[in-house]
Amino acid sequence: MSDYVIAPSILSANFARLGEEVNAVLRAGADWVHFDVMDNHYVPNLTIGPMVCAALRKEGIKAPIDVHLMVEPVDALVPLFAKAGASLISFHPEASRHVHRTIMLIKESGCKVGLVLNPATPLTVLEPVLSLLDLVLVMSVNPGFGGQSFIPESINKIKAVRALIDNSGYPIRLEVDGGITPDNIAAVAIAGADTFVAGSAIFSAPDYTARLAEFRQALAKS
Repeated sequence: MSDYVIAPSILSANFARLGEEVNAVLRAGADWVHFDVMDNHYVPNLTIGPMVCAALRKEGIKAPIDVHLMVEPVDALVPLFAKAGASLISFHPEASRHVHRTIMLIKESGCKVGLVLNPATPLTVLEPVLSLLDLVLVMSVNPGFGGQSFIPESINKIKAVRALIDNSGYPIRLEVDGGITPDNIAAVAIAGADTFVAGSAIFSAPDYTARLAEFRQALAKS
């Protein structure tokens, strides 16, 4: 597949100079900006909100901003992130009382919509709403912290989601988030992913261009 997307997670960036960091990683060849929103309620961490998203847009960031809501409840934040400049908003079905309603709210707010599967979330949650989605995000770690190791069993789940998407015929992207490195990204792509979130594996590197080139070289072999 030629349209692989790499979306660095700014959770691992230097927040003291976030605008510079995001511009630098985009210049280095990243495609999207992955924006992790944690509420210290649905997940055990507290991160960033719509004001930071708006600040990146004011900084001149033009790339798609891929907002991953790890919050409960979801709906109140959707219009705030849409107004702040989000391109795509993903959420966890466990965090919404009415998954279809939340999907429609995101669409009505003018954003693309994604549904997130935690390691223990069954694929059955996708079936009633698959036709409405632009993206499925498979978590290959448990959400809440950056820097975790890839859960090997995620490969089978990625394969199963890819089969579900292919059988549906809908143009849905398959994103994977958690422990993605140059060493495992090819296996994740072979399993069926086309969009890859990486945080510490990119932002811990001294040279973002060289590190993203490693990711691209590994993908070229998949």
